[in-house]
Amino acid sequence: MPEHSMPLQDLPCLSLQGSMLSQAKRTHKRRSKGGLGEGPDMECTPTELIQQWSPLHKHQRLSSKGKENDGSRFVLARRSRRKRDSTSSDIAWDHLPDELLLRILFYIPLQDLLRMSTVCQRWRRLALDESLWHSVDLEGLTHMGPALQQVLKTGVRMLRCPRSFVEELHFTGTGPLQIVVMDVSSSVIPTSSLESFICHCRQLEYLSLEGLQLSDAIISSLSKNPNLLQLNLSGCSGFSAPALADMLKSCTSMEQLNIAWCDFSSEHVKSVVDGVSSSVTHLNLSGYREKLTLDDVKVLVTRCPLIQTLDLSDSTLLMADSFPVLKQLKGLLHLSLSRCYHIHLAALTDLDKTFPTLGLLDVFGIVSGSHLSSLKKEMPCVGINSRPFSSVARPTPASGPVGYFMWNRKCRLRFKL
Repeated sequence: MPEHSMPLQDLPCLSLQGSMLSQAKRTHKRRSKGGLGEGPDMECTPTELIQQWSPLHKHQRLSSKGKENDGSRFVLARRSRRKRDSTSSDIAWDHLPDELLLRILFYIPLQDLLRMSTVCQRWRRLALDESLWHSVDLEGLTHMGPALQQVLKTGVRMLRCPRSFVEELHFTGTGPLQIVVMDVSSSVIPTSSLESFICHCRQLEYLSLEGLQLSDAIISSLSKNPNLLQLNLSGCSGFSAPALADMLKSCTSMEQLNIAWCDFSSEHVKSVVDGVSSSVTHLNLSGYREKLTLDDVKVLVTRCPLIQTLDLSDSTLLMADSFPVLKQLKGLLHLSLSRCYHIHLAALTDLDKTFPTLGLLDVFGIVSGSHLSSLKKEMPCVGINSRPFSSVARPTPASGPVGYFMWNRKCRLRFKL
């Protein structure tokens, strides 16, 4: 039995008839500095006696690994306190400041970051810190409603979720969202769900809603984003011409607008040419067949003299008499007239002289085969039919960088299927 562990009945204790001095002689030899004081009037409780009996310095641990209470007698003993390991992982994490932990979490993938948020309250607070959720990519995520609801509350500024499926979502936030760049192209999302968070956006600069069913409420919400620079509404439907006109007149900073192949009437087309910002430099107004007239082109050219890229493809009413009108665009670099079948080949041969700055020309469906080769020889400085897809206001054009980018920006947090 260790020197500092004794049976309860052998502990030195004051007797009513005996003295402390005589009791001390019947116990083991003790160090002088660890012994009990002498005197018949001294009173000690068992706890005080145990503490007095304990040595002041540590003894070497015995090789026996048995417990004191393994025997037949109950023993009161004081175990030596084990030195806490200051290099353990939990102690190291606990002592790191929030700033350093956030710097570490900055390199954690999305799925791992979500798992870490379930560890404890502190880690949840850090894992959901606004600085970590600056840009999020949820492309292709199914049943994205709860995830999108949570992401919107983190203060995300760049949100990429094209080709995703969103069930019913009713965003419960009250304040304005901080989204600046967003791409939800070709997603399956109810119009009411889209309305619930688009109406909270006030800082949008780059937005793509390609292929979505919209509403007048969504278009009106876009008018509250005066800094909107690029807007892609290609293939959209569900909104009226007056709502479109009001939105275009409010977004005076617009530089690129893709409004091709929408479910438009002639009134919609006139709302575009009458309301688009005069600062626009890239415009895709293709797909309107018999709804876009030469008069519309005249109004457009007068309003927007800075246009560099213009796509009027599939406008079957346009003929060669539109070229003198388009000639007013002194900085025209890229012109698309694909499938404008009333424009003949002979009218195209002098376009490099009509538009001295022209560098790209798309005439798919008008010129092909040997005629295309002849046209390329006559205009060697113009790239003909080199861009089969429009890149106007598109977040990830075919000619852009390969990877998960939108408007040449890559999201840090990316959901991986």
